[in-house]
Amino acid sequence: QVQLVESGGGLVQAGGSLRLSCAASGIIFSINAMGWYRQAPGKQRELVTAITSGGSTNYADSVKGRFTISRDNAKNTVYLQMNKLKPEDTAVYYCYADGVRKTAWGPRDNYWGQGTQVTVSS
Repeated sequence: QVQLVESGGGLVQAGGSLRLSCAASGIIFSINAMGWYRQAPGKQRELVTAITSGGSTNYADSVKGRFTISRDNAKNTVYLQMNKLKPEDTAVYYCYADGVRKTAWGPRDNYWGQGTQVTVSS
């Protein structure tokens, strides 16, 4: 079974920074994309950012220029550096792994982390 374990959430003042980490563990041959979604109270879950195994990235317009995603393929770990945080960034942040293969020719599955709370005070 593949598990995603997130860390790094917390409470920060507006303008501050946080760094989230998400490590995938278990039997893993390859992972296509990894990234982060977030869900604020009363709102739908939205994509924040994602990165492919080759390093291609995409960002939601609301976080461009403030958030940076990076990935260590050898460790199956993805990071999210969040700078210039705003109160509207407050949400539960979920890590995901897309296209996870346990063998070279096995099926691809998707996995989610349990979520980590990020709270930005004004």
